[in-house]
Amino acid sequence: MSERIYIFDTTLRDGEQVPGCQLNTVEKIEVAKQLELLGVDVIEAGFPISSPGDFNSVVEISKAVTWPSICALTRAVEKDIDVAAESLQYAKHKRIHTGIGTSDWHIKYKFGSTREEIIERAVRAVKYAKKYVEDVEFYAEDAGRTDNEYLAQVVEAVIKAGATVVNIPDTTGYCLPHEYAEKIKYLMEHVDNVDNAILSTHCHNDLGMATANTLSGVLAGARQVEVTINGIGERAGNTSLEEIAMTLKCHKHLNIDTNINTNKIYPLSRMVSSLMNMPVQPNKAIVGRNAFAHSSGIHQDGVLKNVQTYEIINPKDIGLDNNEIVLTARSGRAALKYRLQVNGVDVEDEKKLDNIYQAFLKLADKKKEITDDDVLMLAGADTASNRSVKLDYLQVTTGKGVRSVASIGLDIAGQKFEESSTGNGPVDAAITALKRIVRKQMTLKEFTIQAISKGSDDVGKVHMQVEYDGNMYYGFGANTDIVTASVEAYIDCINKFRTK
Repeated sequence: MSERIYIFDTTLRDGEQVPGCQLNTVEKIEVAKQLELLGVDVIEAGFPISSPGDFNSVVEISKAVTWPSICALTRAVEKDIDVAAESLQYAKHKRIHTGIGTSDWHIKYKFGSTREEIIERAVRAVKYAKKYVEDVEFYAEDAGRTDNEYLAQVVEAVIKAGATVVNIPDTTGYCLPHEYAEKIKYLMEHVDNVDNAILSTHCHNDLGMATANTLSGVLAGARQVEVTINGIGERAGNTSLEEIAMTLKCHKHLNIDTNINTNKIYPLSRMVSSLMNMPVQPNKAIVGRNAFAHSSGIHQDGVLKNVQTYEIINPKDIGLDNNEIVLTARSGRAALKYRLQVNGVDVEDEKKLDNIYQAFLKLADKKKEITDDDVLMLAGADTASNRSVKLDYLQVTTGKGVRSVASIGLDIAGQKFEESSTGNGPVDAAITALKRIVRKQMTLKEFTIQAISKGSDDVGKVHMQVEYDGNMYYGFGANTDIVTASVEAYIDCINKFRTK
């Protein structure tokens, strides 16, 4: 009989901490509903005390989903726990996730404390959270660099205080797989009351070993894994949900099962990528666009003879449709709607679908073939069309030996504005003209251009970071013309601080 491990998804908390990838409450609910359909056991919905937006998201997600546990993160601080408990008031199954750093690095430099005091604070936090909910998870932050003997003391103390799950995070992604496995094994063998709680993995990918460390932890006795869709997260990211789920599915001899409906993986991967404006790298395991592509002649020959010569996963097992419908200017609304659904975007509103379709026709006139990345870009562009600042037109003159000139027209809450400017290149000229209309003291801090597909006629995406009034705003734009994409990214930043 197979053993069961629990999937704890933190896409909406740890995953959303990536700069520029923040979601609004409506978008978070959309992802949470898909996570429920995917079959995750726990959804970490946010860090309620960190902002009113995070608090509200936990409240609304609690209302929107039924069977997964909804988890709220806190520090080992009573006020944090009070706010978390309030945010979980509508959850059918609620969990408070509290904790504190346990490595000497954290104890000495972060808290200026002692090992004994940290244990006291940990126990106090668990007992306080237990007053509100039965299901309390404790995290020993930076457990990866914590001495095993001391870590065992912490774990034993918090389980005695009532923790039902104890999270052993490799917060900095420091551990090697055998080291992380040894850590979990040590706890399983030296914590007297370890059978009264579940040990959980939470591994970061700083050295590219998050998935390997997580699996090593599972094989050593951990029975919960903390993961994100596409492996998103702070710095180099977290353990990928899809990598863990498919590894266990492929290696049936391990006799370890999850509740994940793997057919839902690919559409949800695309949805998260689109909503967070974070493209999936082409060579990403399981969900990258090259994951099932074969270019080598030897590989192609083998695959044509028997697909299992070079593929250990059936693409359909992750929800990837082999029989791809190619979109061109002659495709209708039904084909467009189908490709949106395949990519995790359900558009029931006919007016919204029509807006996307009209944009699709314009793009299809410029390109030979519309890719899935283009489709997702078009779906996102529809939401941008409802913002107060919109681009009416942009005309740029540039060339070798001449100074670039840009003329721009904006619609700001129904009023029309026009301006022109020269600049050091077409993008500089266009943004300078834009700033003459808006007249705000904005500073461009980061500017990244990325091709989201391949070919000279394909769409480019611009990521932009702008500082205004002491705050950072992240904007995104996508267009076959990179100057237009740059202006749209800047306008996206403006819309965000106008509505703050």
